[in-house]
Amino acid sequence: MNDTAREVPPRIRLVAWSDDDLDLLRKTNAPEMTEHLGGPESEAKVLSRHATYTAMSTRPADEGRMFRVVLDETGEDVGSVGYWPRIWQGEAVYETGYGILPAFRGRGLAVAALRAVVVEARAAGGPRRLHAYPSVDHIASNNTCRNAGFTRVGEVAFEYPPGTWLRSHDWCVDLGEGVSPAACRS
Repeated sequence: MNDTAREVPPRIRLVAWSDDDLDLLRKTNAPEMTEHLGGPESEAKVLSRHATYTAMSTRPADEGRMFRVVLDETGEDVGSVGYWPRIWQGEAVYETGYGILPAFRGRGLAVAALRAVVVEARAAGGPRRLHAYPSVDHIASNNTCRNAGFTRVGEVAFEYPPGTWLRSHDWCVDLGEGVSPAACRS
């Protein structure tokens, strides 16, 4: 890179999940997208998940949202990201999940999507903390969390899918304005 050129972060937008997004969900259910999540789900489970994601768009934002990630430059759907409430270690928090289609990886889109969902979760006004739980073996996903400004809290046993326990890293971002990353450790 020379003195006059600089890298520009990718421009994406988040679009609330809708009935039209079933094909995207099927693409994210591919083996290369689910290898760290226990593998692809059945068609029945995909249809159930799609109904859940679509319903999230009709509820108040503090009850969670799922989004498709759209590349501004081309209008292409490149993945999905969302947040939803859960109880973690006795505290009400948000959890986030994300995935970028293989053809679009390596461009910083997952980091951009995760940063954008932090803004959405913060604006929703629900729990103060947003957590992500990538497998300890999923190096790219752990790097995404780090590069998006999350703080690694530690290694945990995390159940996903139900009945399957994974060794995961607990990554956290505090959704309060002007707080230090260390707030996730308290």
